[in-house]
Amino acid sequence: MALRDELLKFIWHAFTSLDVDQSGKVSKSQLKVLSHSLCTVMKVPHDPAALEEHFKDDDEGPVSNQGYMPYLNKFILDKVSENFDRQDFNKMCWTLCYRKNLEPKTLLISNEDAFRIWCIFNFLSESRYPLIIVSEEIEYLLRRLTEAIGGSWVEERFEDYKLSSKQQSLNVWELITLVGSDLFCRGMDQTALSMGINEVYQELILDVLKQGYMMKKGHKRKNWTERWFILKPTLISYYVGEDLAEKKGDILLDKNCNVEPLQDKDGKKCLFLINTSHKRFEISASERKKKQEWIHAIQTCVNLLSQGRAAPHREARQKRRELRLKHQAEQEELVLRMRELQTANEDKQLELENMRKALEEAAAKAAEEDKRRLQTQTELQDRYKMDLEREKIVRQQMEEQVAQKSTELEQYLQRVRELEDMYHQLEDALEAEKSARQDEEIVRKLQGRLLEEEAAKRRELEHIHLQQQQTISATEAEKLELERERLAKESALQAAMEQLEQLQQERQGALEQYQTVMKKLEDASNNTKTWKHKVAHQEGLLRLIQPGSKGQQMITNWGTSAFTEAELSLREKNWQEMKNQNQKDFMTSERLRIFLIQTHSYCPELRLLL
Repeated sequence: MALRDELLKFIWHAFTSLDVDQSGKVSKSQLKVLSHSLCTVMKVPHDPAALEEHFKDDDEGPVSNQGYMPYLNKFILDKVSENFDRQDFNKMCWTLCYRKNLEPKTLLISNEDAFRIWCIFNFLSESRYPLIIVSEEIEYLLRRLTEAIGGSWVEERFEDYKLSSKQQSLNVWELITLVGSDLFCRGMDQTALSMGINEVYQELILDVLKQGYMMKKGHKRKNWTERWFILKPTLISYYVGEDLAEKKGDILLDKNCNVEPLQDKDGKKCLFLINTSHKRFEISASERKKKQEWIHAIQTCVNLLSQGRAAPHREARQKRRELRLKHQAEQEELVLRMRELQTANEDKQLELENMRKALEEAAAKAAEEDKRRLQTQTELQDRYKMDLEREKIVRQQMEEQVAQKSTELEQYLQRVRELEDMYHQLEDALEAEKSARQDEEIVRKLQGRLLEEEAAKRRELEHIHLQQQQTISATEAEKLELERERLAKESALQAAMEQLEQLQQERQGALEQYQTVMKKLEDASNNTKTWKHKVAHQEGLLRLIQPGSKGQQMITNWGTSAFTEAELSLREKNWQEMKNQNQKDFMTSERLRIFLIQTHSYCPELRLLL
């Protein structure tokens, strides 16, 4: 039944293409040609007399689709089997219909790609005529094409492809125009798009689940040869190349087949074994990932065969249709419920309108009753008004008496409150006096203790003051003695400085005399050529005025040989003693100053000295 439904979709396109004036009818001669072509392609015996016999009542007029369907079912589809070439059948129907409905010049895809989209449309379209494809299947197809060319599907772009919300579907020629238009092909490589269309076509129409190159081990020569393998739900075909020009064989799959991986051997890697009912096939994939993919795909086909299930894409299509039918049934049920609710709502509105009218009548009756009741109430109010006036006079008299009694009571309560306040004030005064006496006693004890501590502190301060007075006296004496020593040392230092200046002046004079003598000696050496000879005769006389010996001379800051060694030693000794005395005086004054700083806080009199 599934095969017949699929074939009818293709035949419907061929039939509608023969309906030139779109009246829903085709001439008998055209139907003869169509029937003969279908029988030839589908390998069904053709009986021209049967067509004439079937339409003998309509000898001249055209035949509608409904009138052609019984003949098609009885004489063609009931006799068809699956041994014919589906591709030739599809091509024949495509050839009849595409020239009338399609303009290849406006498309960015080839005629072959348009044919493949046409076949995919027939696979995904709904099983009702005229054939359409719903938006869910359009999205599925466009997503598969985008993924096949290596792109990523963007849900927002599908909004641009959809039609208006009223239609939400396309016919086959609108779908081909959409896929082949710039709206979908923008930014895509035409070759990649054609390969993507071919990939989706092979999967959905030709049931190709997987394909690719692998190495196969021969059964006779045991050599390894590269083949192009194509996996379908019931078999694996292998060819010399991917152009499918030369087919080398088939591996038939059934529920008893299994696939198992093999260890690497004979220099071949990524091996796996396919066990069928008759043969064993050793296959070598190019990499480990492809090996696992092929094993998984073949095992999936075997599982589907053992469970009697169709190919995955066909099952997915069936599930989508069932979900749509379920959703449609839910929508119809929802519409039916909405209609029921609307009917119930109208009934409720009518009931409410009747209730409103009844309430209006009841309100009118209640208004008359209220009017009568109001009149009676007015009479009663007039009667009671006089009674209330009498009671009001009596009440005023009673209120005056109560006010007088309340004033007297308020005065009495005021006197009681005043007495209570006086009592509380007396209690507070007594309590304050008692507390003051206790505080006074505590203060007296505290003052006594403070006086004792002050007396002890005073005695301690007097003792410290006495010690400070003694220390000050001793310090004053030491200070006077140090002052005298300082004055004496300053006098000695002044005298030494004066003597030093005098010595410097004497040294300057000695230097001048020495220079004069040296000049005279130079003049004498120049005037006397026989100076050495005379010196030899008068050695004792000349030795007194000649320059000093060539030995080491004493040199001081006053010049060469300004002092003798004994004088210099004496001066150094005096200077060292003076330096030591100055250091001693300085240390004494420093110790005194530190002592005074440490003790000035205990003795107020010392602050004046500091």
